[in-house]
Amino acid sequence: MSSPALGEFLRTRRARIQPAAVGLSEYGRRRMVGLRREEVAQLAGMSVDYYTRLERGGGEKFPDSVLDSVARALRLDAAEREHFYALVRPADPDDSYSPTIRSGTRLLLDSIATPAFVLGRHMEALAWNSMGDKVFGFASAAESERNLARYTVVHPAAGVFYPDWEPVAAETAAYLRRQVARCPRDRRLASLVAELTAENPVFHRIWSVQPPTIDPHGTRSIHHPVVGRIEFGYETLDLPGDRDQLLVVYTVNPQSASSDALDALRGRELAGVH
Repeated sequence: MSSPALGEFLRTRRARIQPAAVGLSEYGRRRMVGLRREEVAQLAGMSVDYYTRLERGGGEKFPDSVLDSVARALRLDAAEREHFYALVRPADPDDSYSPTIRSGTRLLLDSIATPAFVLGRHMEALAWNSMGDKVFGFASAAESERNLARYTVVHPAAGVFYPDWEPVAAETAAYLRRQVARCPRDRRLASLVAELTAENPVFHRIWSVQPPTIDPHGTRSIHHPVVGRIEFGYETLDLPGDRDQLLVVYTVNPQSASSDALDALRGRELAGVH
């Protein structure tokens, strides 16, 4: 079975390298930026036909030595190498996916005082705690809007909700790239990526160049419709035994304006105000 994601990844990586940067002469009229297939093959020490078969992702088994040579030729960093190997040798054999939230996970969510939720393979919110709902409005949202990738990329309100939208979009692209590498035969995932890149040209650009790395922690600003701007830290954890689920916990610095904003939302909840 062919792998369009593998071909796309290799094409974007060779497109960013100019021949002169790797000691090659630029000969002939070039209709594209970056390296041609034959130039990558030359740098990797293999035939053009062999490299072409790899880029087309025909399901052939390629030895480590070949993959290492291509990775060196394309100057892939450690994260990109890992992604490359995952695309060539996907671990997931099919697209079966039926997420179930364990009762222990729900208890864990409810024990967290700050916003927390669990994302599934397609970045859909599978479960959340009370403060997660207060901040993100999962319970009252349409099912499609509970998908954070779709909300971030195509919802008209996302640019207001995320004042620093582009870094959020970049992390969305990185997460989806990881999932595509893990689950290349998931048709729903492929359809989601196609939808997002077609709907938003800025996201399409980000998707084309975004390294497949995910920062498991960082900062995130949101503009809440009730309490205004909140500055969060966030931590993401893979749930043990649930390889398709990711726990996301948002935090705030104590005695900060953001902590006060969360207290205000919590007070509205206790008062029964929504």
